Amino acid sequence: MTVSRCRVIEFPVIRDPRGNLTFVEGGRHIPFAIERVFYLYDVPGGEHRAGHALKDTVQILVAMSGSFDVVLDDGERRETVTLNRSYFGLLVDSLVWREIENFSSGAVCLVLASRVYDENGYYRTYEDFRAAASSSR
Repeated sequence: MTVSRCRVIEFPVIRDPRGNLTFVEGGRHIPFAIERVFYLYDVPGGEHRAGHALKDTVQILVAMSGSFDVVLDDGERRETVTLNRSYFGLLVDSLVWREIENFSSGAVCLVLASRVYDENGYYRTYEDFRAAASSSR
């Protein structure tokens, strides 16, 4: 992965002919205490979500069902990661611009966040994000 401070995390899988089980434990598989959980679903074809950067919140995105692409941008590099397995999580650090697109039919994106929602914790325009990213280097 070329975008700094982002990586794919593989969660444990317990395989069973009756159905597989994956679990996630804070402090063990997740490098932060989980303060918020939300999920995106029923995203209409052709739509995208996110389009922001977070000032001090770390998130992990998981494709619980279906697939989607996550476009990451740290101000210097841009990369697209496809999520399509429920045992992979994409760690997205703070001060990384993210866009989620190409949702398959029935896709569900689970998000585990290190902080509760705070509208003041977002960069909502790419220009504001770029200015903050440039000053943090």
